[in-house]
Amino acid sequence: MRRSLFLIDAISTGVGKAFSWCILGLTLVVCTEVFMRYVLGSPTSWAYDTSTMLYGALFMMCGAYLLARNGHVRGDFLYKQWRPRTQAAVDLALYLLFFFPAALTLVYSGYGFAKLSWMMNEHSAFTPDGPPVYPFKTLIPLAGLLLLVQGLAETARCVLCLRDGHWPPRRHDVEELEQLMLRQHSPGSPDEQLAHDHAETSGGLR
Repeated sequence: MRRSLFLIDAISTGVGKAFSWCILGLTLVVCTEVFMRYVLGSPTSWAYDTSTMLYGALFMMCGAYLLARNGHVRGDFLYKQWRPRTQAAVDLALYLLFFFPAALTLVYSGYGFAKLSWMMNEHSAFTPDGPPVYPFKTLIPLAGLLLLVQGLAETARCVLCLRDGHWPPRRHDVEELEQLMLRQHSPGSPDEQLAHDHAETSGGLR
């Protein structure tokens, strides 16, 4: 089970890291538009559509990665006070009641939008000779599918926590600078602090 969970985490992480390069592309596009508009006095006709699509792709395709990192926003001032089994029970209920219906809707509706866009050979109407939109709309059902698969992994973690009384481990590829600083300046052995940090990150968003 742990190997399967780590595999799903790895897929979500790989996709998220790949699309994180959209940040660099978005920065270059915006800087180019600012230079062309305010220095050369010749604004481009493609920067608006391109920046919107890059930001949208980044936002959608990194959602599963953020879920794998347990980084989505929650009412942590309440959540962190609960026992792991209580946290898991609440998470499981919310996944079943809200998350999975939303993810399934995203896949179903997104597939319809993408299919229609491909059939129409849809291009952006915001600018003259706008770029094609159908590749971007194809990302909508893909993002929903990734969220759906990662949600299954998170649901399995909830079930394991309900059974064992503690959260199963999850892969971490990065660590917040705040946590590094707290560990360096906190009393106790490094091993104890590492165990404490791991328990916090497994149980909820810091």
